[in-house]
Amino acid sequence: MKQKTGSRSRAARLALLIAVPALALTTACGGAPSSDEGVASVSDAPTTGQSEDGGSKGGASQGKSAFYDAQMKYVQCLRKNVSKDFPAPKLSGYLDWTKIEELETSMGGESLVKGTRGRVCAPEMRKAMNLEPPRDTQKEYESMLAHAKCMRAHGVSKFTNPQLQNGNVMPGGDANPTSPEVKTDSSTYKEARQACKGKLLDGLDGMQ
Repeated sequence: MKQKTGSRSRAARLALLIAVPALALTTACGGAPSSDEGVASVSDAPTTGQSEDGGSKGGASQGKSAFYDAQMKYVQCLRKNVSKDFPAPKLSGYLDWTKIEELETSMGGESLVKGTRGRVCAPEMRKAMNLEPPRDTQKEYESMLAHAKCMRAHGVSKFTNPQLQNGNVMPGGDANPTSPEVKTDSSTYKEARQACKGKLLDGLDGMQ
């Protein structure tokens, strides 16, 4: 059976994505539907960029430049082991998912996933993770919620809201990724995504 584009895209993201401490990603990369009324709060949750003892986590004081340099080394490893055309990170240091998806389309999502198996670039990935600037869980949740609402407003009716669970954000999207209900290869989805991309904070464009 031919694998659907949406499933390939989620698999590629999970294989390549630099894990963000504020986000608890699951294989589904989606959440259960939730009400549009109100915005949940994580004011009592630990600050994303801090360790449990209150200290700064992962060298954030070194700033985005160090994060970019570490991410670039990760990308260079992917260029060597996955594809020589793997795109450079954005100036912020986060991966450029628009360009990654273009590469995925050109080489086939399954090929992109296979190229990352074995975690050959895991050391580079961990270094970049440790240098990522602190994240604001509340702002990221609100950003993804606004994006989900925008997607539904533009015709993707089954696009679910993100969820807050134990101070972490579970991305929204397709509630049933094993049997996709959101047709990511449809013109409606593509148009909605283009219209709503500005709702997502930098670094969240590969999340939902």
